[in-house]
Amino acid sequence: MIVAASTECFADMPLADALERLVDLEFSNVEIDIHEAGSHLRPSDVLSNLDKALDVCRNTRRLNIVSFSFDSDATGSEYYEQFQACCRLAKAVKVVSITVPSAELGTPFNEEVERLRQLVDIASVDSVIVSIRSQVDRLSQDPDTVVVLCDNVQGLGVTLDPSHYLYGPHDGASFEKLMKYTYHVHLRDTSKEQLQVRIGQGDVDYGKLVNQLSKVKYERALSVHVSEMPDIDQMVELRKLRLLLESLL
Repeated sequence: MIVAASTECFADMPLADALERLVDLEFSNVEIDIHEAGSHLRPSDVLSNLDKALDVCRNTRRLNIVSFSFDSDATGSEYYEQFQACCRLAKAVKVVSITVPSAELGTPFNEEVERLRQLVDIASVDSVIVSIRSQVDRLSQDPDTVVVLCDNVQGLGVTLDPSHYLYGPHDGASFEKLMKYTYHVHLRDTSKEQLQVRIGQGDVDYGKLVNQLSKVKYERALSVHVSEMPDIDQMVELRKLRLLLESLL
């Protein structure tokens, strides 16, 4: 396993500045978000100018890109075209993992299975693997639903974020059953009252998680995913979690 950090930690900064911050924090690996609503790379921009996006991804301040996170508000064929462009970008920079959000609660199960099958099929052309992120208020907020989705969509995995199973409607739910489906990991610290708290003040058992992942021979990234909190030095929190994770590996 390796330790990485998501550029989404600095969601409001230009991508170059976010990368510079992560270098200052002595991270070696990075997950780049490609979100239409974000301030970094956008799926529509990747589709319209793949070469420019490739140049951006080749200028990461020596950070190794370990994963992409894809989120688009496009619909219909444009959504899949944007995703295909991001898969081509991933192949060009030797990224094998893309995280996508699962559908919103209330989405018909069969409709979501069909969408995910299309994404997995598109990604497989470029030897990219797809995982849905654990997320409150989405179908993936329930570990049992994630298992059923992964079993119904061959090749689909999960980007495991324990925080969304410690906080929210399924707080305290066991997510050990998700280990064998895990392609990527997002980490912060969490309590039952707050999705994100200061490192060390929450309930995430990082040591236990690393042991569980080791048992299924997980060898990919543990991606720090800490957003800004009022009156808290985010740089200190990011450095603290990096050092903690590295001490466990």
